[in-house]
Amino acid sequence: MLHQPFYDPTKSYDDNYESGPFGAFAASNAADADGKKYIQNGDPKFDYLGHKVYLPFGIPAGPLINNKFVTAAFKKGFDICVYKTVRSDVYPCHPYPNILSVDLKGDLTIERMKQPLVASVDYQEPLSITNSFGVPSKKPEIWQKNVKEALKAVGKGQLMILSFMGTVREGQTQKEFVEDFALAAKQSLDTGAKVLEIDISCPNVGSEGLVCYDLDTSKKICAAVRAVIGDAPLVLKIGYFKSDVELEGFAKIAARYAQDIAAINTLGAKIVDKDGHQALPGSPVRLIGGVCGTAIKWAGLQMVKRLVNIRKKIGASFTITGVGGVTTPDDYFEYKKAGADVVMSATGAMWNPYLAQEIKKVT
Repeated sequence: MLHQPFYDPTKSYDDNYESGPFGAFAASNAADADGKKYIQNGDPKFDYLGHKVYLPFGIPAGPLINNKFVTAAFKKGFDICVYKTVRSDVYPCHPYPNILSVDLKGDLTIERMKQPLVASVDYQEPLSITNSFGVPSKKPEIWQKNVKEALKAVGKGQLMILSFMGTVREGQTQKEFVEDFALAAKQSLDTGAKVLEIDISCPNVGSEGLVCYDLDTSKKICAAVRAVIGDAPLVLKIGYFKSDVELEGFAKIAARYAQDIAAINTLGAKIVDKDGHQALPGSPVRLIGGVCGTAIKWAGLQMVKRLVNIRKKIGASFTITGVGGVTTPDDYFEYKKAGADVVMSATGAMWNPYLAQEIKKVT
């Protein structure tokens, strides 16, 4: 059953930032808007990156755009919440709309990704969407203050992770790109966040590919960030790897510099309207949108299984966070069975604010 999403796709990013969250995530003094205040009993038993949590389940970087969203997620029982990716300087959001439903039956396979997907505002189950935000960011002094407020909402058995990334700029060298990641890491660490995440599933400098696919750049970024953050736990957020050889190469980097790999972000595809025109307005870059939801679960599950095998092969100890297409409790357990240490849901959680509670009822 789809509920009113806590991030409203009919509103702009700025409107959501100022007026959200919505639905059952809308805040009030004593309880959430639905009048239900979730209370977790007992003591947390699951250890994740040195922190005890009740359930190794939460919301990845994306929907939780400020402290109000993070606070609401914790109240609803999502025990691991990732504050939306920040940058070292202000960065604008792509034009509205930023979220659309995609008409897709079955999996968004590698072959199917070569064909356009038709988008609309008709959100139905099984739910898959496209999102195109461009990873907007407020000025550091604004988001740092807001992150500190979000950290105040962390309750017993809960953990907030802060995600950050570097910014591609015209004429930029690889060295400058790496240095920007390090600067964002330092700014993030200064908030007091206990665990940080590098989003390297973002575009690479001088390339149409993702940073994580460039092992040389990824290694330099991880080394630079580690030098800045000391021994703070670090998560690496990555996209889908087609090659096991390249994935193993990345895993070796993670084994040296990080404590967790989070996979996957989204799968990219051309997004058009019913007439075949670009559905998301603005730059031609927006013709390709990130698809998430039910249609990409196969890719997230596959990545978890492959990472489990690679981790054993290379004798690594990093944990694995499985992301992609988790919309029901059964999806959570499927990821756990595949070997995920932690599971997260973005699209599923947005349209079902009770997903964490539903999982807890059967664990």
